[in-house]
Amino acid sequence: MPADAKSPKKLASNRSALTHKAGYALRNPAKVVPYVRRATRDTWLRLKHPDHVGYYRAVMASDTRRNPEAAVGSQTHDRWLALGQMQFDYLREHGLSPAHRMLDIGCGNLRGGWRFIDHLGTGNYYGIDISPDILVAAKKTLTERNLQDKLPHLTITGDLTLDFLPDGHFDVVHAHSVFSHSPLHVIEECLAHVGRVLAPTGFFDFTFDRTEGTEHQVLREDFYYRTETLLALARKHGLHARFMEDWETRPHGQSKIRVSRSPLPG
Repeated sequence: MPADAKSPKKLASNRSALTHKAGYALRNPAKVVPYVRRATRDTWLRLKHPDHVGYYRAVMASDTRRNPEAAVGSQTHDRWLALGQMQFDYLREHGLSPAHRMLDIGCGNLRGGWRFIDHLGTGNYYGIDISPDILVAAKKTLTERNLQDKLPHLTITGDLTLDFLPDGHFDVVHAHSVFSHSPLHVIEECLAHVGRVLAPTGFFDFTFDRTEGTEHQVLREDFYYRTETLLALARKHGLHARFMEDWETRPHGQSKIRVSRSPLPG
């Protein structure tokens, strides 16, 4: 079983519960002080930025100043490379070709993006993010990988209405570790609009932190959802949706759902 596999006990945990926090602190005393620092920052940023996009943009600015790779959830460079490779390999196995046009929502500093850019045809990659700081880091990654000739689009956005993008344009839309940091109304905003920009046979893959217990959040940064909640939300907006079982075998702590305008193969 992979190190990040989801055990029944872990999936049922409510990480916002005081009992869970106390038990975790006892098992991991070295993480108590960093958590207190993060909770203090969270309280300050909540007061300063009541809207979620403004709040999380400030979180990313703070984290990116320290380490852009850690800001996107990779504590070491090797892990940054491994997670990017995992994203890329999965979509290649699911048919991503150089001719495809791809939208990468929450592209970050191109952890997976630089591999997609290298694989796709010139101009076929479109990365968006709410954080100007992480997009500056993305441009540095692009330069380090000598991918300037691929002319990728890297664009700041303030919401997920995707209103600046054309109808039916993208064969693949991808959001890795975005909905795990998003309240439900932000996820619904995306699902309400992503169908418009998808090609008729295109698909949208997103990862999420899965729980089989009570849906909850930790601070204002990490959100845990039941699979059926997100499947139902996609269907509400006229999308076909499927839980991707084959992603569960990957050494990553999140789960994945695929949605499309057309029925998905079984």
